[in-house]
Amino acid sequence: MSFDGVEDNAAFAAKEGFPFRLLCDARREVGLAYGACEDAKAGSARRISYLIDERGRVLKAYDQVNPRTHPAEVLADLADMG
Repeated sequence: MSFDGVEDNAAFAAKEGFPFRLLCDARREVGLAYGACEDAKAGSARRISYLIDERGRVLKAYDQVNPRTHPAEVLADLADMG
């Protein structure tokens, strides 16, 4: 999820070849709730992530995310939980 608008997120997803739409939080409501920003005027979100189960429970919080290694980290955590 990013603070960018729908058009910007759609263009980025198309450029990167994502087979899914990206979520937008232009008003920073989710970012504020999850601690990704300090206020509604933040220019960008901190790179954080949450592993949330099908019931909506937060199983793990990742305070610092490296986009290159994070997918493998989450998959390993899922395997450990399984």
